Amino acid sequence: MSAAPYREIPSFVSVPSAGEVEAIVVHPEPATAMLAFAHGAGAGISHPFMQACAVGLARHGIGTLRYQFPYMERRAAGERRPPDRAPVLIATVRAAVARARALAPGVPVLAGGKSMGGRMTSLAAAEEPLRDVAGIVFFGFPLHPAGRPSINRAAHLADVALPMLFLQGTRDALAELALLRPILADLGPKATLKELDGADHSFHVLKRSGRTDDDVLAELGESVAAWVAGLSGPARPAAAPG
Repeated sequence: MSAAPYREIPSFVSVPSAGEVEAIVVHPEPATAMLAFAHGAGAGISHPFMQACAVGLARHGIGTLRYQFPYMERRAAGERRPPDRAPVLIATVRAAVARARALAPGVPVLAGGKSMGGRMTSLAAAEEPLRDVAGIVFFGFPLHPAGRPSINRAAHLADVALPMLFLQGTRDALAELALLRPILADLGPKATLKELDGADHSFHVLKRSGRTDDDVLAELGESVAAWVAGLSGPARPAAAPG
């Protein structure tokens, strides 16, 4: 099957009490799902991984709304800012989900993100259900700081009622798989783990692995598409926003 054509559209998300933040829509034509796609703690929506991942998903008919958190918006304007506190991050997730839903009516809305962005999405869903969201996608769940194994950051996952896809590199220093696997097994069928051989937390692979970063990006897109196809409910393709 040939890849779906797509276009990139500048957009925005209005966050209560924090104002507008930049967003970029990559919308395949037609789209079969739309992902509200949050960035990680240290890099915003223009990071090469975020861009490449959005394009890779579009090739499988999955649109993305990748959006800035307010602190990253201020960094882009030249200010030195630490990450926002959790309430602001969670409010941004909710606003982005609503924006994604408005941009792609009639298709499943997904939520998630890279590292911290994915974790903030699941924290939002654990605190209060994300309305009309079909599932959460984690591009590297940050289970613990590097070199400090712990499972505390996963405690809230039991309160998430949505299907969840965990895309984890086998060399991820922020998520020892020996710790993560039993947590996800306890969550039952709502949690799906896809291990990407040789990839680290940035989904980078070593040359000696015989794989390339492009191979991993392709595997990420294929994995998300296969998981979305298995979610309940038929998808009705949506036209791109005007």
